[in-house]
Formats: sequence, structure tokens, C-alpha cells
Amino acid sequence: MSAAQPPGVRKVSDLPDLSEILFRIDLMRPLIYKLHIWLGLIVAIPVLAWASSGLLYAWPHAVEGGKIESIDATRVRVSPSEALIKASEFAGRKLPTTALTLLMREGHPVYQAIGGMGADSLLIDAETGAVVKPPPPGVLTRYFRQAHFYFFAGSWQIPLLIAMAALAGISALSGLYLNLSMWFGRLFRRR
Repeated sequence: MSAAQPPGVRKVSDLPDLSEILFRIDLMRPLIYKLHIWLGLIVAIPVLAWASSGLLYAWPHAVEGGKIESIDATRVRVSPSEALIKASEFAGRKLPTTALTLLMREGHPVYQAIGGMGADSLLIDAETGAVVKPPPPGVLTRYFRQAHFYFFAGSWQIPLLIAMAALAGISALSGLYLNLSMWFGRLFRRR
């Protein structure tokens, strides 16, 4: 006399055989293929923006201020903290400066104070402390700044980068699955 089968436990004879498993996987392949295509497109768009903005930076005179000059440190008389104070005085309020960069512009050392999201920037002469607001950047420079530096700025930067990395990983795994199932499917069909 056999004992009653506990609930949730299956007999070996009740388990699906290899052909049933392969049939179920074949039904999932079109869904995985579509998922792989869409994930690839979603991940490729920001990568394309970063790559194209990097190409613009490498292209001579495409991005304003793209010329790199050595900084003459002997001509710098204004400290970074003094430059920030001068910029705030010029604006009439404390500026939300996200970056302060010392660079050479037209042969003069200047600090570039960049506000939130790179929208506003001021130039502070590192010799005299004079502050000027540069003219608005051209289309290519705005695209370069947005795509290359500020694409994922703000409080969403880390979650978006993690999500993009996860999507890229899922896309790579689905592509790996599709390739392996294609090659192993060909191997098993030949026998």
C-alpha cells in the first residue's frame, strides 16, 4: 500500500520531459527577441548622445571654448573663494554654483562659474576679479553641454544611471540567451 502524496510534491513521471521544456522556451523566444530590441534602443539613445557630444568636442572649433591653453599660474591673483564672492556680488544674490573652473580664455586666466544644470555661467577674470556674463552659447555648444555633462544631472542622476545599467544588462542577457538558444537549437536539431 502506498502512502498519500504530500501536496506540492510531484512524481518524476509527472515532470515535463525535455521536449516540453524546449517547446515552452520556443514560445518565449519572440517575446524575448522583442524585449531585446526595445531594450537595445532605449540604452542606445543616451550612448549615442554621449558619443556624438564627445565627437563635437574633438572637432576643432565646433564647441565654443573648446580650445585648450596652458594656464599661466603666475597671472592668477584671485582665489577661487574670492571668485565665487565676486560672482555672487555681480548677480546680487548667492549663486548656486555647481562648478568653478580655471581656464585660459583669449590669453587671460579666468574662472568660469557654472550655475545649476549649466544654464548660467559667469566669467571672473583671475587677474583683476572683473566679472562678465558671456554671450549665450551656440546650438552645438548647448547640445554638447546637455548631452555630455548634464544629461543625467540632478537628484535623478544615480537612479537613472542604475536603471540604464540594469536595462543594458538585461538587454545583454537576452541577446546572450537568443544566441545560445539559436546555436544549441541548431546542434540538437542535427542529431
